[in-house]
Amino acid sequence: MKNLFKIIVIAILRFEAKLILARFKPKIIAVSGTVGKTSVKEAIALVLGSEFNIRKSEKSYNSDTGIPLTIIGARTGWSSFYQWFLIILKGVKVFLLADDYPEFFILEIGVDRPKDMRKMVSWIKPDVAVITAIGTIPVHVQYFSGPEELISEKRKLVECLSDNNWAVLNIDDKAVESFRKKTKAQIITYGFSESADLIASNYKMDSDGIVFKINYKGSIVPVRLDKFFGKHNVYTVLAAMSAGLACGINLVKSVEAVSKIKPLPGRLNLLKGINGSFIFDDSYNSSPLAAEAAIEVLSEYPAKRRIAVLGDMKELGEFSKNEHERVGETLRVKDVWLLFAVGQEAKFIAEGARRSGFDSFKIFEFSDSTEAGEAVRNIIQEGDLILVKGSQSARMEKVVERIMAHPENKENLLVRQEEEWKNR
Repeated sequence: MKNLFKIIVIAILRFEAKLILARFKPKIIAVSGTVGKTSVKEAIALVLGSEFNIRKSEKSYNSDTGIPLTIIGARTGWSSFYQWFLIILKGVKVFLLADDYPEFFILEIGVDRPKDMRKMVSWIKPDVAVITAIGTIPVHVQYFSGPEELISEKRKLVECLSDNNWAVLNIDDKAVESFRKKTKAQIITYGFSESADLIASNYKMDSDGIVFKINYKGSIVPVRLDKFFGKHNVYTVLAAMSAGLACGINLVKSVEAVSKIKPLPGRLNLLKGINGSFIFDDSYNSSPLAAEAAIEVLSEYPAKRRIAVLGDMKELGEFSKNEHERVGETLRVKDVWLLFAVGQEAKFIAEGARRSGFDSFKIFEFSDSTEAGEAVRNIIQEGDLILVKGSQSARMEKVVERIMAHPENKENLLVRQEEEWKNR
């Protein structure tokens, strides 16, 4: 019954969203990729919000349910029939009565299964498509015949564009770079590569954040982001500024806007831990590409001991064992002192670490995040730096909660604090 109800609700919401888009004709910025979608969406919202009336996807609303909710301007009804009924009524009200509708939508679009993207672009017609990064083995590959099919599905977002639209592409990602030949749209590329339109250089990270420079057609602007760590955040800024250029916003205004960006919970957020330690809370989600980026940041940040608490990376299918092992193999050379592997698939991280020469007595394995959190708590010393990362289902935020200095602030600092999540 619940499944039937869900199907009916999604159909109604999509129909309402189509009618609303047809009436108000807002410009649509669509953001997709394997990693970084939410951060890029937030950064683009700051850039465009300086000039236009905008609306962005709430949280990570990137599905066939979340996108219509964004267009209507509503939040999920979870499992409440009554709440979903009210949302449907709100859709009718917006279509009939709204008089101050957004000029721009910034929509995050995810691809979990075959045909997801083609279903989206059948009724979502983006004016600008932004592709972040995909990597060699993208997350959700489990549900596809292989990486090639998944990449092909994501490519549908740029293939649907016309010659008066824009494609914003991460040229440093080989899969994304290949999209250039598959679109009629005008193209803006970004990255550290000298062949990019927006070129990042002079990247440095210190204890307070990152600094770098951006070169666009000979104009060079410096950027500093406090409380942000890692090169992947440079790509976030580049993507947002590229989208801004596509919409007519100059470089200086874009820099002013992105300088106001704030870290999102669970995305390499630096928190104070117990006993004078620090935590890189990266518990929102994980993938091979994202895990490698997080470990790189862990290795660069000053610390007495570096501790990696790594949970399962889900939806990798037949590639899961090799990708987990490969992540584990990087730890010894990145000066990681202790490894806590959490979950059924994370045991392969431990195996990869051992095979690379990581001391076995410094590796601890746990079946769930609650147990792991308690164990980590018992060994933390002053000056320790702890990276906590894993896929959503691994619930690695529970580890962070056990070791953070101020758990009374968890509602504001951690991911998945809604009652629906806590009860799972």
